Amino acid sequence: MELNLLADQTINGKIYPALAAWQARPYTPEWRMFGEHYPYTIPLRIQEYCDHHGVKINIYHINDQLPANLYYPIALGFFDFSIDYFSLMSSIIRKKLRQEQLQILFCYHEGDNPERIKQRLDQLAEDHLLPPNCYRFVSANTAAATLPGFVYFTDFELWYYQRNSNVPAAIVHKDKREREFTILNRLHKSWRAAAMSDLKHLGVLDNSYWSYCESGEFQDEECPIEIDSIVGLRSNVTEFLKAAPYFSDTLTNDERNNHSVSESKYHVNSYCNIVMETHFDADQSSGTFLTEKTFKPIKHGQMFFIAGPAGSLQLLRELGYRVFDSVLDNSYDQVTNHTQRWIALTKSIKSTQKHLPEIFNQCRSDIEHNQRLFSTKKTDRLNTLLTKLYEHH
Repeated sequence: MELNLLADQTINGKIYPALAAWQARPYTPEWRMFGEHYPYTIPLRIQEYCDHHGVKINIYHINDQLPANLYYPIALGFFDFSIDYFSLMSSIIRKKLRQEQLQILFCYHEGDNPERIKQRLDQLAEDHLLPPNCYRFVSANTAAATLPGFVYFTDFELWYYQRNSNVPAAIVHKDKREREFTILNRLHKSWRAAAMSDLKHLGVLDNSYWSYCESGEFQDEECPIEIDSIVGLRSNVTEFLKAAPYFSDTLTNDERNNHSVSESKYHVNSYCNIVMETHFDADQSSGTFLTEKTFKPIKHGQMFFIAGPAGSLQLLRELGYRVFDSVLDNSYDQVTNHTQRWIALTKSIKSTQKHLPEIFNQCRSDIEHNQRLFSTKKTDRLNTLLTKLYEHH
């Protein structure tokens, strides 16, 4: 399949971020800084994915003879509800939207509630007298799949594939591993503080690689886990944060956030990764949102639990990955109450702790399957995305 995109400007074949005021050139450090500057539009990830995975993109400019099924792409670093994105577009773009000669293609890799975003964009389109179907929105939150004109796409699977491509996948060796779990946290979030202090209390951290690289305050309203429902957890969180941060490496924060950097010990010297995802509740959307945090143990040969939204494991199954259902109690993934999901997850983790070497060996074929699947070209993923877009065109 092919994707037709309208660009205001291209540099060295790269589509310049639409609506951007920041100026930069591709392949410079400044090119990665658009998301720090109003209106927070960024370089188009999907162009990079298509180039890498063999899906053709046709780039047009406004004075060309324009084809059908044409999109004006706007990639968002984050969705700012205070911004009127349509007002920032040129009058000729808005005119072509009214004439239904093209559609906006919003590309968003974050997990914000897509229903709230739809309400905002629909109101803006109405304010500008634009047809309600003037845009399509690609979201990394699975709840997008339930909304007209919205499409779900597993963005971070391809993002980590690209950014970590210089690092060979870890070999799934048969030697004894010194640590039980790997549990890494770069940024402070109240739910992560609750989770880590509970795991510490339960003894899960005793023989694990673990980190919590920021200090911070606990905010009840930011934590979907009701900590007073778990005996002693509030005082444990207070003590945990009082001594934060905790480091397990000597990297800088920028290096920890650089997906091309990989500390092999976290994968080859522990049996299981407890993935502390970006969200435990995906912005009250009832959707699921997976990031590179989940795809790291998949690429680098570990079994895993996911501390994330309900349905995270089911999403991986739908993507073709194996989640070790034969040996792990994955029922926690179906629990929609956040507190009860956390409790169910800790019970499952504790039940495996004494038997990790044996369980790991039982999981070996599934771990290797996941590595192979992750390492394959993602042409099919992209073609499925284009099919869904064209269904709505």
